[in-house]
Amino acid sequence: MEIEIATIGGYEEVGRQMTAVRAGDDIVVFDMGLNLSNVLIHDDIRTEQMHSLDLIDMGAIPDDRIMNDLEGDVQAIVPTHGHLDHIGAISKLAHRYDAPIVAAPFTLDLVKEEIQDEGKFQVQNDLIEMDAGETMPIGDRCELEFVNVTHSIINAINPVLHTPEGAIVYGLDKRIDHTPVIGDPIDMKRFREIGREGQGVLCYIEDCTNANKKGRTPSEAVARSQLRDVMRSLEDYDGGIVATTFSSHIARVTSLVEFAEEIGRQPVLLGRSMEKYSGTAERIGAATFPNDLGMYGHRKSVDRAFKRIMNEGKENFLPVVTGHQGEPRAMLTRMGRGETPYELDDGDKVIFSARVIPEPTNEGQRYQSERLLGMQGARIYDDVHVSGHLSQEGHYTMLDALQPQHVVPAHQSMKGFSGYVDLAAKQGYNLDRDLHVTSNGNVIQLV
Repeated sequence: MEIEIATIGGYEEVGRQMTAVRAGDDIVVFDMGLNLSNVLIHDDIRTEQMHSLDLIDMGAIPDDRIMNDLEGDVQAIVPTHGHLDHIGAISKLAHRYDAPIVAAPFTLDLVKEEIQDEGKFQVQNDLIEMDAGETMPIGDRCELEFVNVTHSIINAINPVLHTPEGAIVYGLDKRIDHTPVIGDPIDMKRFREIGREGQGVLCYIEDCTNANKKGRTPSEAVARSQLRDVMRSLEDYDGGIVATTFSSHIARVTSLVEFAEEIGRQPVLLGRSMEKYSGTAERIGAATFPNDLGMYGHRKSVDRAFKRIMNEGKENFLPVVTGHQGEPRAMLTRMGRGETPYELDDGDKVIFSARVIPEPTNEGQRYQSERLLGMQGARIYDDVHVSGHLSQEGHYTMLDALQPQHVVPAHQSMKGFSGYVDLAAKQGYNLDRDLHVTSNGNVIQLV
């Protein structure tokens, strides 16, 4: 059986992930993502109303025209998790393919919201919910399997396409976490089984976000402990405390809510994406929040919440807001510019339970946000966080578990691939033989 891999997006940058695997006449597409940086760099861009070709031209979504070179039919579109760099282009591209969208429950709910918000295209693909540990047939000779992984969002999976020539493991995005705050630990047992059963692993496509970082990525339990320590150290502070984190990081949001109550403050979730992700997680039963927890997304309701906080006393509340990357329209950025009813005073605390995504646009926006907050007297607690991606020791562990015949680094620029190339070389892989460093728009023929 011929096996080809089309590296469509995410092989020259962090974002707009899209990969297609052809096994004989059957094709599976993994991820259809957005490059947020190429959107945020423009003022007042509303992608919902834009045509896919315009978004392709500005580098915001994958250029999927290479799919015309693959001789087969798409049988499934499979997003690995609900981050926008993996699902943000589904509403623009999925309608081109007569194939269902297959995803874990939380991811599928977020995909539904993306489709509902779409203003340009009608996406009518069937939506199929599949849990980790389940399988579905792909054509007559292949099978799709979901393996549970841990990441900075709930319900993340690594899909595996089982073919007669061996398994194709699509390894974006994960860390090896044996003590997650929400959900099950990563299923390393299943990865080891896949590496040793049948024909083994023909190819492993790997997320290289932290491949230049030594050591291992800590568990979310470590971030939770750090966050509790910071929050308890502020227990006696009688001024304003504001926290920000990834809206999609439900485990972190639940920790912030819990610790706010521990120190006698009422948590309030503010911002459109904060309301969206937490509301979705609660609705499908993936997370539990207090009955009286306020979640406000629309501008007017957010400003009413801020006015209530100011009237009843900042010392009684913990606003958990959007804006950890300094996004221009996010709540924290507006607070820094003095555009909300919430007034920052000298000594007020701002907790960034997130790191800066290492990309120039984000770094510049985050720097500006912190400067604006500092000019109003705020004190910054930075990087109370652990990454959702493997560091070097995690990559060694995965290569040892899977023992793939071929490896394809993904989810980075050429510079970002360098650490992974070095560590894969130490494991016996050679460039252009079984280690395939590629770019967007290429096809790798494995069999």
